Amino acid sequence: MKGLSKNIFWAITTLLMIAFIFSLLYSEQEKPIVLTIDQLVAKINSEEISKISVNGNNLEIELKDGVQAISKKETEVGLTETLNNYGVDSVALQEVTLEIKEESGFRFWMGVLLPALLPLLIIVAIFWFIFRQAKSGMGQAFSFGKANIKLFSAFKDKVTFKDVAGLKESKEELLEVVDFLKRPKKYLELGARIPRGVLLLGLPGTGKTLLARAVAGESNVPFFHISGSEFVEMFVGVGASRVRDLFQTAKKAAPSIIFIDEIDAIGRERGAGLGGGHDEREQTLNQILVEMDGFDRDTKVIVIAATNRPDVLDSALLRPGRFDRRVILDLPDINDREAILKIHSKDKVLDKDIDLRKVAVRTPGFSGADLANLMNEAAIFAARKNQLFINQQDILDSIEKVLLGPERRSRAISLKEKETIAYHEAGHALVAASLKNADPVQKVSVVARGRAGGYTIKLPLEETHLRTKSQFLADLAVMFGGYVSEQLIFKDVSTGASSDIKEASELARKLITKFGMSEKLGPISFGKSDEMVFLGREIATEKNYSEKVAAEIDGEVKSMVDKAFNSAKKIITGRKKVLKTIAEKLIKEETIEKEAFDELIKKFRLKAVNV
Repeated sequence: MKGLSKNIFWAITTLLMIAFIFSLLYSEQEKPIVLTIDQLVAKINSEEISKISVNGNNLEIELKDGVQAISKKETEVGLTETLNNYGVDSVALQEVTLEIKEESGFRFWMGVLLPALLPLLIIVAIFWFIFRQAKSGMGQAFSFGKANIKLFSAFKDKVTFKDVAGLKESKEELLEVVDFLKRPKKYLELGARIPRGVLLLGLPGTGKTLLARAVAGESNVPFFHISGSEFVEMFVGVGASRVRDLFQTAKKAAPSIIFIDEIDAIGRERGAGLGGGHDEREQTLNQILVEMDGFDRDTKVIVIAATNRPDVLDSALLRPGRFDRRVILDLPDINDREAILKIHSKDKVLDKDIDLRKVAVRTPGFSGADLANLMNEAAIFAARKNQLFINQQDILDSIEKVLLGPERRSRAISLKEKETIAYHEAGHALVAASLKNADPVQKVSVVARGRAGGYTIKLPLEETHLRTKSQFLADLAVMFGGYVSEQLIFKDVSTGASSDIKEASELARKLITKFGMSEKLGPISFGKSDEMVFLGREIATEKNYSEKVAAEIDGEVKSMVDKAFNSAKKIITGRKKVLKTIAEKLIKEETIEKEAFDELIKKFRLKAVNV
């Protein structure tokens, strides 16, 4: 489309130039009078002529009254001789101004050459456009197998390791790679071999691409970056050709670094796809395997790749000699979250009383990308309220928006429905406050957010990477708090507990089949997941147990769910007064923060119990 518009522009420009040339050669004037020689002689004799211009055999005549006329003289004969032959009066002729014009200059040559050259020029221009388009198409055909790699020179927002908070061990691994390329001598003297590849593994948003950008910022060697999806085309062999071109380009600039983002797009396990052995993606992967550690091993190119699906990568890609190092990027802990929040707060106008530590406490499980989005949402909140700076409440509100969605205060609900939601959330909060192994309540609200009619936020007191069976059982009991509360107060249940029931059932089954937390069945893992790598999702689970065991699993799931349900029912039944107090405050104020909630239940002197 771009080439077509360019051709149209040049065609219009050419036509305008032609029109301009013709306008120079021809200007429309009043048609002059044509005189014969004898008429010209008669007018000279009667002294009506003031000037005669001779241009070859053409005569341009100007009469004394301003009228223009033209005539012709005899060929190869002078004008005076012609006039004398026709009997002109010599005295009258002396009164006439005679001017001789030479037939030369631009107009003469254009008049001679243009009629012959113009058709030829038009034909040449047409053929030039045709061959230009053919050359462009031929160039695209030959460049189809070229990799669309980008060489890092200087991003507008250059990133270094100082701009990446946390990930201390990951940065050390990558700094070592960069140092190897900068100063290879000290490693080679000790017999160290340059690493072939570094694989960045981590959940979405943990900073894999950001870390690669930091490597580019720190490195003084050529840094090429490309996405895994850019290798795959609908034409067979294109992906492998682009891989060859990528590595050839990097080898010419060696020592250098190649960064392949989302390598799982081409690095999935071979032999499991629907395309068979000749699948284009598999051909591309085969070429990468050969380039990284094939017959020719003399290379100074390091490949850094990023993925959040290491489980689907081909084993040949992960063996030593190809991706020698695997750098795991975890979700940030509380200290890292605080550091990340400080980085993303540099360009924000914050209130001087903001405590980012409190924000870090409230955001366990948030990735670096989540925290960046959190601060951006807080800035939007402040701008929407026409504030001059971002305050603490703006950030706390943005946490809930990121977790649950925006507030929907405009949603019309009846008083009865609001009362049901209040008792439901009060049930969750009361059970959580009554169990030793449950996380403390941070906030309870009946204001709708996203799809939730109300919500109860619980957060752990400290960072944990492991969870015990007693903690899981406490979570199950808290999930049934809303259901039991509705059943006890209204003698009926609503659809508001459907999500709680679904999550509780899934968690109970996982505790038994995956975590081996069933007392009856013991520490055994049941079920084997078969992943269709081509489709990229878990679509089948192999039953590696008998129907009898399946029935026992179902029985254990029901037993665990019943135990959690009865625990919640026992707590709410024995503390019905506390439930009513929490619900009434929710109906009146809609939201209860942690401090207010702790103060509310403090006067009842609740004694924490185990499930």
